[in-house]
Amino acid sequence: MPAARRHLTRPVVMVGMMGSGKTAIGTALADRLGVPFRDSDEALVAASRMSIAEIFERDGEAFFRARETEVITRLLEEGPGILSTGGGAFLRPENREIIAAHGVSVWLRADADLLWQRVRHKTTRPLLLTDNPRGTLIELLEARLPSYALADLVADCDPAYSISDMVDRVIAVLEGAGVLQ
Repeated sequence: MPAARRHLTRPVVMVGMMGSGKTAIGTALADRLGVPFRDSDEALVAASRMSIAEIFERDGEAFFRARETEVITRLLEEGPGILSTGGGAFLRPENREIIAAHGVSVWLRADADLLWQRVRHKTTRPLLLTDNPRGTLIELLEARLPSYALADLVADCDPAYSISDMVDRVIAVLEGAGVLQ
């Protein structure tokens, strides 16, 4: 069946670490399936009129996470589509519950080396603004793995894969779970 004729039965929520490709793969997946792409970080930035780094600096992570939950809830209520979330969103039990109630979570699982290659030159990652950003990234990954492992589905990232290859992989995972028909 051609990709354009497939349809999602529920929203698909991309979860995983910064650098795993949630936005890039999610955007390409939405394009291929002809469904809306939504990004919780972009929606939060638009609503607050501040960057994520500015929100963290001014109001702290707890404030950011509470607003993030509100945005995720609102975006999931918009119906089937692809939703990219921030790397820490899936850590909160309330977010996992909201996602499970309204959609299906797909963990883009990537190892520390791949993640570091993708984020090492970015200055827009407030959690990595430390003296040892690579070490911080590894600590974050290790701390977050148990939460990410609670995702409904997993698509493994491979450094040799293009975005299109990863979209193929996610589509196969979604089809196997009956979320994409």
